[in-house]
Amino acid sequence: MAVEKKLNAGTLKKVFNRHYQLLGCFNYERQMSTGYAWTMMPALRELYKDNPEEMKKAVKRHLEFFNCAAATSPFIIGVSCAMEEQNAGAEPGEYDASSITAVKAALMGPLAGIGDSFFWGTFKVIGTGIGAPLAVLGNFLGPILYFLVNFFPSEIVRRLGFKIGYEGGSSFLTRISEDGTLQKLTEASRIMGLMVIGAMIPAMVSVNLATVININGAEVILQDIIDQVCPKLLPLLLTYGCYRLLKKRVSGTVIMIGLLVFGIAATAMGLL
Repeated sequence: MAVEKKLNAGTLKKVFNRHYQLLGCFNYERQMSTGYAWTMMPALRELYKDNPEEMKKAVKRHLEFFNCAAATSPFIIGVSCAMEEQNAGAEPGEYDASSITAVKAALMGPLAGIGDSFFWGTFKVIGTGIGAPLAVLGNFLGPILYFLVNFFPSEIVRRLGFKIGYEGGSSFLTRISEDGTLQKLTEASRIMGLMVIGAMIPAMVSVNLATVININGAEVILQDIIDQVCPKLLPLLLTYGCYRLLKKRVSGTVIMIGLLVFGIAATAMGLL
């Protein structure tokens, strides 16, 4: 006879708090698997404390490959907790435990895409755009604002994600995927990220020509002429050139070294 098993609030809190260590033991074979198993341990100990064999199977289950954005992972962890409850309370052979791993694998991809788009491609870029200019000017608010812009959205998503994942399970992600909400959120985050990156170009990229042209005894500063035609044109062209090189799969390290060499050479020649 199946017995309903529910994790207590204290155990769920321990599981959530442990998820901050997901990347604490990252490896190239199974990525975040060790961190995921460590996160699930309080729940597994409570659910399988009277069944050592099932406990071993559960630990091995959560040591399988896992890789996702850290901020969106709590949703999957919440789903895993809910499914482990069902598995622990079911009669032998009544519940397919492999479905727990299958759901994790199915959720990793879309949630990794959302997490990367929002937290790497949007909020970090916005935080950098706000904080970096202040930090360059020596304003202590620069790093503080960068931290706040990254921290609060991430923390809200982590806490709500865990709650929704545990209470609503995978049906929530299925629902927002089917009605198009998931695609709209992802596309909106991409557009916002591109807008912020575009706004950062004139603020963060500096290219100033030192060339002075002598016309009939009158000195004409080439940089002033370019700024009158199109302000910040050179930073835009430099950024676009780097973008094209990246699209052609040129290493970012090679581009950085090239910019360093070019800057030194151009300055030595009096061009910049």
